[in-house]
Amino acid sequence: MFWFNASKDSSDDDKDIIKVEVNDDDIVEEDLGQVALDILELDDSIVIIAPLAWVDIDEVDISVSRNILTISWERKTPEIYNSSSKILIQECFFWPYSRSIILPENLALNKIRATMENNLLIIEIPKLQFPSKSIKIDKLES
Repeated sequence: MFWFNASKDSSDDDKDIIKVEVNDDDIVEEDLGQVALDILELDDSIVIIAPLAWVDIDEVDISVSRNILTISWERKTPEIYNSSSKILIQECFFWPYSRSIILPENLALNKIRATMENNLLIIEIPKLQFPSKSIKIDKLES
């Protein structure tokens, strides 16, 4: 039960209270899960690390549109779950996942490289390299 200010309750003591009851049925889960990830900045690149347990590398989709990188996959329920008579505790979830990240504009998006190592998806995106150049200012004669 939640209590909010401002109500039309009949008693003087409770005149500024609204009673709101929230049932479990009112709470709706999102359609897609999200995985935690880390984003590291190195001298010459950005590295994104995402733990993807129980996922085949062939089922992971990485896409880039403008400067948004999206990682999508589905963790499928192993067969042993179907043959169990009862699940006593369930903390592992099996459904589609998607995670989008807004990237900075100074990255070479055409050189993205992704690898999977020990159930960690590692995406490396090189930074654009801009050579520095000194520009001489010419004096105009009038």
